[in-house]
Amino acid sequence: MFVSKAAVVGGGTMGGEIAQAIAAADIPVVVKDIDQRFVDAALEKARAVTEGQLAGQVKKERISQEQADARLAEVMANVTGTTTYEQFGDVDFVVEAVPERIEIKQAVFREIDAATPGHAILASNTSSLSITEMGETTLRADKVVGFHFFYPASVMPLVEVIVGADTSQETATAAYNFAQAIKKQPIVCGEVPGFVVNKILMATIGEVWRAQEEQGLSLAAIDRVIAEAKVAPMGPFFLTDLLGLDTVLHVAEHLNRSYGETFYVHAGLQKLVGEGKLGAKSGGEGFFKDGQQTIPGEAEPDAEELLAMFTCRALIESCLLVEEGVCSVRDVDLGMMAGAGLDPRRGLLPPFWKADVEGLDKVLERMEQLEERYGERFTPPVTLRRLVAQGRLGIASGQGFYPYPQPDEGEQPGTVKLETRGKVAIAWLTNAPMNAVSPDVIRDLRTVWDRVKAADGVGAMVVASSVPVVFSAGADIKAFTSMDEAGGRELVESGHALLRELGTERVATIAAVNSIAFGGGCELAMACDVRIAAEAAVLGQPEIKLGIIPGFGGTQRLPRLVGQSKGLEMNLVGDAILSEEALELGLVNRVVPDHELFETALMWARKLGGQAPIAVEQIKRVSSNGDLDAGIEAEKQGFATAFDSEDAKEGIAAFLGKRTPRWSGR
Repeated sequence: MFVSKAAVVGGGTMGGEIAQAIAAADIPVVVKDIDQRFVDAALEKARAVTEGQLAGQVKKERISQEQADARLAEVMANVTGTTTYEQFGDVDFVVEAVPERIEIKQAVFREIDAATPGHAILASNTSSLSITEMGETTLRADKVVGFHFFYPASVMPLVEVIVGADTSQETATAAYNFAQAIKKQPIVCGEVPGFVVNKILMATIGEVWRAQEEQGLSLAAIDRVIAEAKVAPMGPFFLTDLLGLDTVLHVAEHLNRSYGETFYVHAGLQKLVGEGKLGAKSGGEGFFKDGQQTIPGEAEPDAEELLAMFTCRALIESCLLVEEGVCSVRDVDLGMMAGAGLDPRRGLLPPFWKADVEGLDKVLERMEQLEERYGERFTPPVTLRRLVAQGRLGIASGQGFYPYPQPDEGEQPGTVKLETRGKVAIAWLTNAPMNAVSPDVIRDLRTVWDRVKAADGVGAMVVASSVPVVFSAGADIKAFTSMDEAGGRELVESGHALLRELGTERVATIAAVNSIAFGGGCELAMACDVRIAAEAAVLGQPEIKLGIIPGFGGTQRLPRLVGQSKGLEMNLVGDAILSEEALELGLVNRVVPDHELFETALMWARKLGGQAPIAVEQIKRVSSNGDLDAGIEAEKQGFATAFDSEDAKEGIAAFLGKRTPRWSGR
């Protein structure tokens, strides 16, 4: 399912921002509303956002004003406004962005179902309503999906892809790839009230609201405590004023109706909304006016207690989402990073990562104390208790919700670390932030591999990522393009030789694919004997989008794993596939919960590492279907031809410049 033309139903600010994100990715988009005023507002918002983005690039001297003006014209030429469905006959993806009332959304879905071709995906930008109920009003419930942007959509990178009861795997994958195409960070989740990020946020904010009203606390003091402790980018009351009190209240009341009093609704918030005091959107008066709070409360909070309640509820709700099968550990953390501003580079850690840093045993103890004081809403989740019982306490022990390197003593390479556990070795990819496959990574992985082969009694090696949210995002394009021809050729040869050895030598190799494995990262995983994938794993060969082809065995190993036809399709299209499909195709051997990935990979390594070494080597060498070496030689020639083309230069330049490439066929 590919998107050549999109549509947004619902104008205004949000519709305009969504349309702008699509248009900026050079995809034509139609914005439809029943009122021309809202259509015009959407078009004006799209223009204003684009102008602002381009002005920032001009200020940083990345482009000239003339180039900015030309680009503005290009983006706006992609956006069309209308009050009818006449232009919907050839759209491939529709985003509904009308008011958050299920009866309105169902009516709109009936209309767009009738107005669009049968292959089109119908998506809702709902923040909390049922995707299944919307899909039931159409003749294509399998093609209905949630596609939840976060406000402001022009700034916030997150899109929650919500799978309803009838949503097909193909639809979820297509929505994921469309989100990536418009430069957003997608996560995939199931359908529960609040989905992922809003459910976690409202649980934590609710605890703050409850404490504020029960103890008469100062709003400014609460915001200061939370911001200074770096458990959130800003205090909840200031944030609510920015987002709009009516918007936050709508979500809070919906979750309260869905889950009960564990999700608290602030009485002062209800009063302010009833008075039309909505924060920034109503002239600035909300919880604060001119810097002064507008509701009662002057007491100073107990900072330690407040922070414990805030962070523990975040982790509890995160664990429950995972335990209920709504989403994976990494999708929770990625969602909170991209949708709630928890940026590790600024010391703001998402729930699972933060718990690992603090120590799961300490977190559990704190949670039990809160449960004693406040009751069942602080009951420690089963997953947390289980990990602590296993001795998986976080970074200090080498594994908690995520695994962490504990490298062997002595000199270590810079981008790949070696850890040995009995007869099992772990090659940790440590080229943060994205584990790009750079020349240094190839050399360092060779160093580690040679040490493993020479080690007495080591029969298996796990390739794992030290970065919780990525396996390897692909080749380091800048590093490769900066090399001269001779150096590049030598590196390609040595890289191929290394990956070939991973699949032919007597040491068994297991790739623990925790998250994104694109391009060179996917090729590294495919070169291993076994691939264990986390639920959050996403794999693909996107080189075609740069005007090149896979350069480390992707044209040969991929068809051998998934079949000639599917391998050709994946290499030609360049889109990602999710873990479930990867398992069905045979690209990975197993899919396991994120927090069980590393232990599962070690289990496989212990099993395979205990087999007869010569037999392992011979089975690996004779099991290839066809002549892989000849295929790789052909790939080398094809890669060189593609890499030297004008299209490749354009594709790489566009990638580095964050723009859409323009192919010439030369």
